[in-house]
Parts: sequence; structure tokens; C-alpha cells
Amino acid sequence: MIYTVHIKVMPLKNLLDPQGKAVLAGLHNLGLVNVNDVRVGKHITLTIDADSEEAAKVVAAEAGNKLLANAVMENFEIEEVVIG
Repeated sequence: MIYTVHIKVMPLKNLLDPQGKAVLAGLHNLGLVNVNDVRVGKHITLTIDADSEEAAKVVAAEAGNKLLANAVMENFEIEEVVIG
């Protein structure tokens, strides 16, 4: 069965996020001064052929741990697993 897995990769909370700071400055320059903080991450979609949803999650977790997120600077979260 084919599963679509959505993964969110974000910088660790205690690390500086230069992209987020640049976006925040841009928003403030546009007059959106109510925005207090911005964190920029990645949304990754994997299409996985697996026997079950749980097996697809295992493959996605392995991909996250081995390649998609740098454990020194980022964490990842499997947000959603859907059939198709």
C-alpha cells in the first residue's frame, strides 16, 4: 500500500535561526510589528510503499534520523500519515 508521510523539520528551540530573524525583520519592515518571533523550517513529503501505516512511520523515522534532520541543529516530527 502507498502512504504519504508529512514530516516537519525545525531548528532546535535553543539555537539561533538566522532565516527566522531575517523573515522577522522583513515582516517588521512591512509594518507587521505584532509578529514577535519566526522560526523557519522544512516540510518534507515522502511517498512510501509499506504494508501498514506503522511500517510507513518506521521508514519515515529512519529517514528523519539518518538524513532529513541534522540532530545537532534540528528536530523532526512525523505530522501525518495518509493512504495514497
